[in-house]
Amino acid sequence: MTRTAQTYTYLRPSAVHRTAEGRSIGLETSGGATPAGQEAHPRFFSGFLADPQAAAAGLLCVADIAAARYYQPQLDHWRDPVVTGNGDRLRFESFSACCGVYARLDMLGAALDGGDIGYGTTNVDVNIPLRDALMRVGAGDPLRLEVGPDEMTVTTFDGPVVEKKVPLPERWLRGFAETQVMASGFDLRAELPAAEAVRFLRALPRPSSTRGASKGARWVVPAGRSLRATTRPVPGAVCLPGPERLTALARVLRHATGLRIHGPAVTADSRPVASAWEIGLPGMRLTLTLSPDTTRGFSGEGGVLDALAADESAEDADLVSVLLAWDPVVDISDLAAQSGLTPQRVRAALTRLGTAGRIGYDTAEAAYFHRELPYEAGRAERDNPRLRAARALVDVGAVRLDGETATVTVEDHSHRVRSAGGRLTCTCRWWAEYRGGRGPCKHALAVRIARRAAAPRTTTAQDKADAPTGVTR
Repeated sequence: MTRTAQTYTYLRPSAVHRTAEGRSIGLETSGGATPAGQEAHPRFFSGFLADPQAAAAGLLCVADIAAARYYQPQLDHWRDPVVTGNGDRLRFESFSACCGVYARLDMLGAALDGGDIGYGTTNVDVNIPLRDALMRVGAGDPLRLEVGPDEMTVTTFDGPVVEKKVPLPERWLRGFAETQVMASGFDLRAELPAAEAVRFLRALPRPSSTRGASKGARWVVPAGRSLRATTRPVPGAVCLPGPERLTALARVLRHATGLRIHGPAVTADSRPVASAWEIGLPGMRLTLTLSPDTTRGFSGEGGVLDALAADESAEDADLVSVLLAWDPVVDISDLAAQSGLTPQRVRAALTRLGTAGRIGYDTAEAAYFHRELPYEAGRAERDNPRLRAARALVDVGAVRLDGETATVTVEDHSHRVRSAGGRLTCTCRWWAEYRGGRGPCKHALAVRIARRAAAPRTTTAQDKADAPTGVTR
């Protein structure tokens, strides 16, 4: 597995400090993007937490996921969570080392008292002393939250910096891209009040380092104000893959105001699918998104491949990126109107931007949001093995188009690719095993690329605006 080193640099360790006003959580920031450009130590918020204990528990849960490995548990490197300021909220995000669990804590305006919320994205230092201090946060004392050093600290600090070098696998980075594509296909499937949510979650099996990850998936069906277990998928059911992965929510259950479950529609013959479990907290939301199986990380799902294979999506992404403004809710129709693109092409552009960590998806609001992770643009496209293989097939002329069908020749084998119900099927082993459940195979992807190359380019409103007077491209 290919790994690259991600370096975090902080002025000092994050810590809980005592001040004249009480205690303060000082979350130190590493380099990040802001509306003013790249900053070494951006500052996003300074003010009080409305519910200190709930906020501390939520932060700990996000940190727990960043330090966890659910498939084949073993000691692993700590990865510092990402924080994004969207002007009206703070979002804290992390991914498990095995790439199978994505966590996000949304601190909305009601959770933050006093002080403006900034714009931008950075990493925040989470260390063992900070975790210990957060576990001791009480309910009665006022507690400030400082995300980033103040100007005086930046200008006068002359001590040694804190530097962490953490190896990041390529599949872990691709997971950020895949989760936003997968979550955009979710709908709200069930909603439980606090008491029923706590009862259900506390009854889940706990992970065991001796037996490893659980096999298979569970299914639950909404039943009144609760959930009923079922042994197989049925219409209206929600998949719970690797239920022990939800035990990270135990930290916040005493503060829970309810549980909302999001997922795709399933049928009687559905295979295990991903799902998102959203715990309501006072002024906050904590969401864990689970991959379809504990042995299966998000990085191999293939949801971004169609968008990456479209040549126009790179150009569209450049256009759409200029229009993003750290929006907490990205309006597709508004972007379409501003860019002159169709909503479908805007979505494809957002998917491509998501491969560089610039777009996330919030299931609670059924909307994309803007952030800027420090990952190289184009990296997911360049390093995706299926996409590379598909482009290579097109380059050597292995694809022969014939109306609704196509033939892809690989060495001495030929595979037939057919259009069926708006998607492509293939005679290869990959399609036989996954039936499109993990994105297109390399042969279907090659056919899409070849067809797009052969089709005439559609003129957009942006093309017309860019063309010289009297000329239409």
